[in-house]
Amino acid sequence: MTETDPQDLADRYIAQWLVPDAAERRAAIEQLWAEDGTHFLQPPVEIREIAAGIGFGRTALQARGFDAVEARVARSYEKFVKGGGLTFRSRADAVRLHDLVKFSWETVSPGTGEVVGGGLEILVLDEHGRIEADYMFPGA
Repeated sequence: MTETDPQDLADRYIAQWLVPDAAERRAAIEQLWAEDGTHFLQPPVEIREIAAGIGFGRTALQARGFDAVEARVARSYEKFVKGGGLTFRSRADAVRLHDLVKFSWETVSPGTGEVVGGGLEILVLDEHGRIEADYMFPGA
């Protein structure tokens, strides 16, 4: 397995969500992700409650492959960064255990520097150190 510094990976992972240029964003995704890598997102509580109300016991959103991950990252950029004026940053807490990397991130208001949100990320890496699976827990 490729040796990957967990904090460097966390920082590059967060950076992909902040890239305004579509071509640069795609290049960052192709460097970070395995071709069939999957991003799993635990949706906000209100979405989970609605899903439970109509009979879904578990709810997870997912994007698989470069195109789907790119669409997910681009939508997040448009809504939260460009549209919402927010930014993201990783905390300096990334750790690696075999093929897993765990770290926390923060959503920051650039005007005040105030932390307004965040979450927990668990990445599963392939033998080349690229993201095979990404489990995102906003609010964790």
